[in-house]
Amino acid sequence: MGDRRLKAAVDEDSVKEEGTVGENDGLELRLSLGRCSWNGSSSSRSRRTSDLVDCDLNVGSSSYSENLVSGGRCWHNTGEEFTGEMEGLGLDESGSQSMERTPIDDRYIDAHNKRAKVLFEEEAHLQVPSFVTEAAVPPAHENYTDSQTLVTYENAMIYYFTPNINVDNSRNPINIRGCENDSGKIDTSNADNSENRMDLTEDLLHLVFSFLGQRDLCKAGATCKQWRVPSMHENFWKSFNLEDAEVSQENFEALCRRYPNANEVNLFGVLNAEILVMEAMTSLRHLETLYLGKGLLGDGFFQALTDCPALNSLSIHDATLGNGIQEISVHHDRLRELNIVKCRVLRVSVRCPQLQALALRRTNMSHALLSCPKLHELDLSSCHKLSDVGIRSAAASCPLLASLDLAFCSYVCDDTLREISFACPNICVLDASYCPNITLESVRLPMLIDLKLHNCDGITSASISAISYSRMLEALQLDDCSLLTSVSLDLPHLERISLVHCRKFLYLNLLSPRLTYVKVSNCSLLRYISIASNELKKLVLQKQEGLANLSLQCNNLQEVDLSDCESLTSSVCEIFSDMGGCPKLKSLILDNCESLTTVRLNTCSLVSLSLVGCRAVHVLDLLCPNLLKINLDGCDHLEEASFTPVGLENLNLGICPKLSVLKIEAPKMSVLELKGCGRLSQAFISCPNLTSLDASFCRQFTNASLSSTAASCPQIESLILSSCLSIDFDGLSSLISLQSLTQLDLSYTFLMNLQPVFDSCCQLVILKLSACKYLSDSSLDSLYTRGALPHLRELDLSYSSISQAAIVDLLAYCANLVSVNLNGCVYMHELVWDESGLQSTETLIRGTSSNFLPLASSDGISCAKTDHLLEILNCTGCPYLKKVVIPLTVSCFHLAKLNLNLSANLKEVDLACPNLNTLNLSNCTSLEILKLDCPRLTNLQFSGCSMLSEAAVEAAISGCCIWENPILYSCTKTKLLQRITGN
Repeated sequence: MGDRRLKAAVDEDSVKEEGTVGENDGLELRLSLGRCSWNGSSSSRSRRTSDLVDCDLNVGSSSYSENLVSGGRCWHNTGEEFTGEMEGLGLDESGSQSMERTPIDDRYIDAHNKRAKVLFEEEAHLQVPSFVTEAAVPPAHENYTDSQTLVTYENAMIYYFTPNINVDNSRNPINIRGCENDSGKIDTSNADNSENRMDLTEDLLHLVFSFLGQRDLCKAGATCKQWRVPSMHENFWKSFNLEDAEVSQENFEALCRRYPNANEVNLFGVLNAEILVMEAMTSLRHLETLYLGKGLLGDGFFQALTDCPALNSLSIHDATLGNGIQEISVHHDRLRELNIVKCRVLRVSVRCPQLQALALRRTNMSHALLSCPKLHELDLSSCHKLSDVGIRSAAASCPLLASLDLAFCSYVCDDTLREISFACPNICVLDASYCPNITLESVRLPMLIDLKLHNCDGITSASISAISYSRMLEALQLDDCSLLTSVSLDLPHLERISLVHCRKFLYLNLLSPRLTYVKVSNCSLLRYISIASNELKKLVLQKQEGLANLSLQCNNLQEVDLSDCESLTSSVCEIFSDMGGCPKLKSLILDNCESLTTVRLNTCSLVSLSLVGCRAVHVLDLLCPNLLKINLDGCDHLEEASFTPVGLENLNLGICPKLSVLKIEAPKMSVLELKGCGRLSQAFISCPNLTSLDASFCRQFTNASLSSTAASCPQIESLILSSCLSIDFDGLSSLISLQSLTQLDLSYTFLMNLQPVFDSCCQLVILKLSACKYLSDSSLDSLYTRGALPHLRELDLSYSSISQAAIVDLLAYCANLVSVNLNGCVYMHELVWDESGLQSTETLIRGTSSNFLPLASSDGISCAKTDHLLEILNCTGCPYLKKVVIPLTVSCFHLAKLNLNLSANLKEVDLACPNLNTLNLSNCTSLEILKLDCPRLTNLQFSGCSMLSEAAVEAAISGCCIWENPILYSCTKTKLLQRITGN
């Protein structure tokens, strides 16, 4: 069934080819083995000028824009470009093949079924024809060139558009399908049954090829005969894009004859473009769009335009026009668009009754005669040699003119524009940028919609008065108008205005209900801005150093950026409050507004506020219930802050060291940081969902502030009062309101009695008392005598003044502690934990609470023992610690990390901890005895242990028998280290 379908496709292919044989009999199909090279630069070949319109080809189900590339460039892996030197394939004059390499090889085409074939790995050793391999598997490197294997685009087109090319297989003795019989037919009886065939119907190929550009279609069509027919479908060749290609006249004629219904031709950069375009206009009766450039177009071309009746768009770029005197005349009855850009011509005459758009920009003509009664768009920009009279006569001859571009026409004056306005009353788009002689004071353009006046030195405030008569104006650009001082416009349709680099600009007043875009930048002298609009949603006025007064009546304004407006005063806040002119404002940026001293905002719409770098602000009063984000970086002079109410979820005021009065009412706030507010003496915090409060270094934070905060924020879980020197017993008593408190930091305070903490904070997990110098031994009695804080897991007593006895009792009887910090404890001398418990001189401790561990006393009275939960013990920098002993019998099975570094008087360490994995003995300079029975120890640090011998270390680590990856940091005993690590 598949063979019959393919046979029908082949028969149809034969019929199509027979219809074109007669047309190609006169075509010279001589393919030589010579070389073709491209002499132009790659940049000039690949550059697509901005003045030419891209060709959009609607092919099948896809729409694409493709640029055919030069025939002198090689096909590489992306199919985008041809580079380098190429070798062709050809036939002799008799039609017989005289090629070294055949474009189609029966070894790779099923000659019987006319199907392409995919080879398996065992067939990969066979030599694939170069044409097929170059089209299907091009070299990966874009600069790859090989004169023996590459195919020119010119020769590919000859093969591609030439039917009935004979293929000689005499040079290819290997037959992968089988072998030929005596009659010359291929015998497939011995063919490999493991072959994988691709049976692609013509409809499927048509769908696939609809996504390819023309250069890829050429490569696909040259691959095999089955692909050739669908790739040559007329739908794919309605446009000839031959930009910068080397195409012979014969090939172009064949292309035109094969596709007579093509409607678009691009010959930009083709060397013989004039000859080819004459052929196109003669052969392609449906030609509508034509692109030319980079060459010479004589009078004959323009005279022949009348022979192309369907032409409606002509574009010529960077060409020399006319013969000798460089004078051209363009006459055509149906032409609607004409672009003559950057061309060398002295006189231009255009007589096209249907022409609607004409562009003559960057052309060095001195005279232009137009007879185009229906012309709507005229572009004369950068025609520097065209006089004022010439511009006047050209534009005035087009009564329906609606768009006029005169940019860079330095001879234009007000008289010219006034006469044009009389002759062309419908002008709605005018570009007079870089015209220094115009002022517009006497010009009236009532239908004007879009006006561009970039860098017009004659534009002044009087010019703005004339512009105000253009009641239909929608867009106005006044950038770089150096003499402009003020703009006051009341235009009902104005939507966009731009004022950039107006050096003398002082005053802006805009009244336009439809205004949506305002750009004012680098106008250093601007003092006053007043804007009234119902459509404006975003206003950016950055770096207006002189702006002191701002008035806004913008009901839909949502974003305002006034960064670096150094002269703005506190009165600007009234504009953004509910009674101001911006009721829907959501984002306000006042960064680096250094003249702001008081910021008071009362608005329900504000969501984000930024006051970065406002160093002069000392009062902040926000009544913004929906405020979710605020940035106060650099507000280091803020003294009073009120957030009542706000919608903030977290707030950091630690960057305001001078803050003394704080009021916060934030129902959603969960995190509040006041760290470093050393002057904060009055704090009224009402945040029912607050879970974390950091008041570190708030030295003037009083008991009253703490009491009110605890009462109004009952959900606090983490409370940091480090260095809050004003907090005492009365302040701690208020913590009874915090039933969810799990972390409390009282470090660096003058507290002497912790009983309120033990009585009220029953859920406490972490307690930090670092550097509390006034704590006595009795301050901690409740921990191990009464079972206070049963959930306590982490205790920090670093640099405290508690005695050896208190430390021993804590470690012995607070069995639930997981982490204990005793860094810098000057009264700790020994940490000896024998079979009867930690050695202590205290009396037997009695109690029944679950928080302490009853052990044997020093008098030998034994009690029940329970495993300790201690995992981390830090004793860094204990200057008088001499001995640490933890035997195996004390049931300290969870201890995993022990830090004894910087204990200069430590002499003996004896540890038997089955789960200890980290031991730090660095800089224990007096250490002499080291005994370790720690089978899981993997990290041992003992740098600076100068008194410890190698033998002692080796004997100690011998007890660590299951080390897998031992780590010895900074071991000064190199030989010992080498023996241990095996290196």
